[in-house]
Amino acid sequence: MSTAVAGAQRSGTSRSGTSLGELGDRTLSKVRRRVLPLMVWLYFIAFLDRNNVGFAKLTMSEDIGLSATAYGLGAGIFFIGYAIFEVPSNAGMHRWGARKWIARILVTWGLFATAMALVQGETSFYIIRFLLGAAEAGFFPAVILYLTYWFPAAQRVAVLGLFILAQPLANALGAPVSGLLLKMDGVWGLQGWQWMYILEGLPAILMGFVVLVVVTDRPRDAMWLEPQERNWLQDTMDAEDAAKTTSGGHSFVDGLKDPRALIYAALYFGLVMGIYGLSLWLPSIVKAMGDLSTTQVGFIVPIPYLCAALFVFYWSRHSDRTGERVGHTTFSMLLGAAGLLASAILLQASPVWAMVALCVCAMGIFSAISPFWELPSAALAGAAAAAGIALINSLGNLGGFVAPYAVGALVDRTGNAQAGLFLLAGVLLVTAIATFLYGRRTGAGTVPTASHDATTSPPCSPSS
Repeated sequence: MSTAVAGAQRSGTSRSGTSLGELGDRTLSKVRRRVLPLMVWLYFIAFLDRNNVGFAKLTMSEDIGLSATAYGLGAGIFFIGYAIFEVPSNAGMHRWGARKWIARILVTWGLFATAMALVQGETSFYIIRFLLGAAEAGFFPAVILYLTYWFPAAQRVAVLGLFILAQPLANALGAPVSGLLLKMDGVWGLQGWQWMYILEGLPAILMGFVVLVVVTDRPRDAMWLEPQERNWLQDTMDAEDAAKTTSGGHSFVDGLKDPRALIYAALYFGLVMGIYGLSLWLPSIVKAMGDLSTTQVGFIVPIPYLCAALFVFYWSRHSDRTGERVGHTTFSMLLGAAGLLASAILLQASPVWAMVALCVCAMGIFSAISPFWELPSAALAGAAAAAGIALINSLGNLGGFVAPYAVGALVDRTGNAQAGLFLLAGVLLVTAIATFLYGRRTGAGTVPTASHDATTSPPCSPSS
């Protein structure tokens, strides 16, 4: 638990002056143990199924005749389906609850993840990647929204940081596994890349049924908390939600019309270009560093992601200790841009230093995610939050379509990945500057003291 949170719990009091630090500490500790491990594991599976196409490319492209441009288009078309169905999916989450809706998402995306083994050419590659994106649509914003039901704002960046750890860890741990699965050529007449899709897609289907059993929609429904703990947490979150400034209202449609959602979507677009430009092309970039086997590539690719995981863990807690969001997001994006720029310059001259630069890039890109998401989460409330967060993620994730396609087209034109890395570095630089300027102008950069107090005081009314 961060120093800021511990301090807030010591200082938090009710109107009668009775300290509730012990109650808050105990309650949130139980919530962490119950909610976070499952959500991190589910996101781990999601990122593994979303990005394993980068490893499949090493052998699949030759088997089914994919050019670099066609691969980039297919890898990115996932996000077209994702964007189209994102907002409707989050409406379903708000209507039917997290338990049923997340289970539905898991089962459908697991089916299409395993169906990637059926790809036979460009057309089927495009279709199944699109359907996979449509099936997974809503999962990430659903979890972001779900965490706002259970954790006060003063603690949420650290919580989001743990959740976001699933991204680099999925890439780090999934890389050697994917590399080894590619060696299963010929088993039962299937290619290694087909086995990779099947064996990495099945866990999502199985976890859909687990979610139906273990997930609780709201604190008021948590029978695994004591009555006093349930009441404290639900009252705290209700009061925090009511205190948010939502100039456009609280309805689902209001969230779609809120101009802040569109601005944050544009900023997230730039960040996502960096995330997926790196993730979907990193195996190919590493392969280009020398005469390496797929197994060797599988054990080199995790290095940047392991560095990123350590930094995400530290940086998210630092953001909570200081209560600062915009500066942390901006610095991380600048770090990512610097790493991409350096790796582009060093790619041909020194593979070792290029790998160091990619580590710096991964540290910056992934550490930006959790403080960034606290900016819109702290501003939007109720159904408007469900709509706004979905809209931001939907439009922002179109960067996941543009980045791999643009990099693929540049690879085909220039014969190397250098120009693509320069492009991604420039996008991240512009996004960092825009995030800093907008965050400072709107005053979204810090968590108010009242938010820290809310973690321990059960307010009597929304205005308290």
